[in-house]
Amino acid sequence: MTAPPQVDVVVIGGGQAGLAAGYHLRRLGIEFVILDSQAAPGGAWQHAWDSLHLFSPAAYSSLPGRLMPPQEGENYPDAAHVVGYLADYEQRYELPVRRPVRVQGVHRDGELLRVEADSGTWRARAVISATGTWWRPFLPAVPGREVFTGRQLHTVEYRSPVAFAGQRVVVVGGGNSGAQIAADLAPHADLLWVTQREPRFLADDIDGRALFDAATARRRALERGQADTGGVASLGDVVAVPPVRAARDAGLLKAQPMFTRLTSDGVEWADGSRAAVDAVIWCTGFRPALSHLAPLGLRGPRGQIPTHGTRAVDESRLHLLGYGDWTGPASATLIGVGRPARDAARAIAEQFGTVRP
Repeated sequence: MTAPPQVDVVVIGGGQAGLAAGYHLRRLGIEFVILDSQAAPGGAWQHAWDSLHLFSPAAYSSLPGRLMPPQEGENYPDAAHVVGYLADYEQRYELPVRRPVRVQGVHRDGELLRVEADSGTWRARAVISATGTWWRPFLPAVPGREVFTGRQLHTVEYRSPVAFAGQRVVVVGGGNSGAQIAADLAPHADLLWVTQREPRFLADDIDGRALFDAATARRRALERGQADTGGVASLGDVVAVPPVRAARDAGLLKAQPMFTRLTSDGVEWADGSRAAVDAVIWCTGFRPALSHLAPLGLRGPRGQIPTHGTRAVDESRLHLLGYGDWTGPASATLIGVGRPARDAARAIAEQFGTVRP
């Protein structure tokens, strides 16, 4: 019987976080493989809605080592441009990505970790989990969701306003996805935008560059034992990218309070008022996609795995990357994932006792 292949590091996930990890592992001379569940490069970006654009210019949306080239005619590149950039990045650095490979579980196996997948098994001295959140959309437990006879979909299933032309559509959620999809639909559908609280639009001149700076300033303050600056949350909830700004200024983005329940043909608010609707789009966020790590028994409060930096507190051979601020400030963004990816690779090199260049 042939033994499973062994490498120094298995990186699970071939999106932006996995590629950034691969870049730094390669620089440190560490043997690794990237296992990606997708059939093509680009991570979650290849599944985004048609009108999605970055919050920042290309040069400020780059992975380590390679600036994203500008997109002709666009100050803020679209999702397709990002997919092309990630595919080029993967090829340029000859990153060893195997796809499609769906990891089913990570197990302790003596001094190693055993990574079981649909196409085989790997054994590794360390694992970097970089599966992100897109694959685990969150739907709130709103009463009546099961009796509503119209169409319900999450952010991950929305593509364009074409399918909703002339319909009354409720968009739920006051974050960036909710605002962008509401703005996309507003000229084409009878829009109801509902949020838990009044949306907080960031100043029009703030984009991803400022958000990254705010996240970095918060990290530095916390590291120094200073007061929490609030980071990105202190600035607001919605980046006023051009389509959102245009819809807002045209009076098309007027949020209403969140309804209390769904009825068979619409929604109902606390005061008893109702609205008949054809569809509900839940822009209600995501949870970290960590089911493959369940065999390790590491889950803590709120479904997260406690970490120190990127390293799992209770399993020193496991690093988590790209899930949000709890795995590195702004680590779920293109520009922000580079530093925690570097930190994870260096920590692994120290664990192995290799000399860093």
